[in-house]
Amino acid sequence: MSRTSHGDDFALTRVDAASRKHWFGIAVQRFGQVSALSQFLLGATLGYSMTFGEAALAFLFGSIILEVVIVFVGIIGQREGLNTALLARWTGFGEIGASLVGLAIGISLIGWFGIQSAISAESLDSLMPGIMPVWLWSLIFGLVVTAIVAFGFKGMQWLANITVPLFLVLVGWAIISELTQHDIGELFTGPAPGPTMSVWAGTSIVAGGLIVGAIISADMTRFNRSSADVVKQTVVGVTLGEFVIGLAGVLLAHAAASGNVVAIITSSVGLVGLIIVITGTLKINDWNLYSSSLGLVNFISTAFGKNLNRVTTTIVLGIVGSALAAAGILGQFTGFLVVLSVAFPPIAGIMVAEYFVVKRWRGELEETRAAGVLPAFAPRLVPATLIIWAISSVAGYFITWGIPAVFSLIISMVLYIVAGKLGWVRAVGSAPTKS
Repeated sequence: MSRTSHGDDFALTRVDAASRKHWFGIAVQRFGQVSALSQFLLGATLGYSMTFGEAALAFLFGSIILEVVIVFVGIIGQREGLNTALLARWTGFGEIGASLVGLAIGISLIGWFGIQSAISAESLDSLMPGIMPVWLWSLIFGLVVTAIVAFGFKGMQWLANITVPLFLVLVGWAIISELTQHDIGELFTGPAPGPTMSVWAGTSIVAGGLIVGAIISADMTRFNRSSADVVKQTVVGVTLGEFVIGLAGVLLAHAAASGNVVAIITSSVGLVGLIIVITGTLKINDWNLYSSSLGLVNFISTAFGKNLNRVTTTIVLGIVGSALAAAGILGQFTGFLVVLSVAFPPIAGIMVAEYFVVKRWRGELEETRAAGVLPAFAPRLVPATLIIWAISSVAGYFITWGIPAVFSLIISMVLYIVAGKLGWVRAVGSAPTKS
């Protein structure tokens, strides 16, 4: 019997061959993650300040950046069958660094889980005012997502199979209803209704909007059967998600001459708008909670030597996140979460540089892969990695031009490769792997 039947979804082990999935089902999940309601808002932001052609270029360039990051990180996760926080132990960070990665993921994503729940609650209240208070909507929404995520990857796949097609059909209907009132040709060729934005700035917005999801892509791709499957699901899921929903938002921004097309859709199509809000948020918020639970399980395992049950951890995190969202507290931490997000791109840069170039610990992963077990020992502390991580994160925070997330990722890769060539990537101590 595989560990998934016990509900832990391989939180502290490799995903076995029997539990790998067909790429298309995972592509549906990736598409659902990318095509959230927030993607409409992103498309509307670009459409309000760009022509349709300029916005299409921004989505193209931004999608390429995201897909490159997802594919490289995703292939590592697929080959090793390990989630991001666990994989970090042997891709440059060591146990202490990996525990910090897990903690950063846990805090950041549970924060965004609560904030998304609160935003959804406000949308539901505006569509059905007076039925129940916003705090209760927020609590209910968060607990529903928690119940689904408690079932693990299978529960989330079930959710994606229902919500993604429904979301697409309803969004298509809403878009057609709105756009038929306008000259389509003019929407495609007309000028931007608002102040202009460059294609480069638009690319930065597109890439930055999903960069955290790209960096934790191993949480999803560890269930893939091959590297080719990772590429296929990424190209299909990300490209369709960015272009179908994003460009629809661009057209709606041109039609309404406003950047707030989400409010326009949800207010103009009634019940359909309500279902769009629910389905569009469910498929991003479940991954927020899922990856948060994996990150926390790995942090507790490394920092305190105690292996938490993933289901229990998910339920506790979901209840805490939902309660904080209902109390309105998490809205005060949005700035902190934005600052924390600059720590994520260097994680991917270091992991990719270690696994594909420096290869200090790759051999240990490869030697144990066939047996489906983890290396017997993990490096305890890698000082050079922590220094590079800090430098790259600070650079990402202070760089205000171009695409800061991409720059910090590249900086971390270059610094790690140089450190590796100079022999500075060394472990201080080792620790037996707990399983």
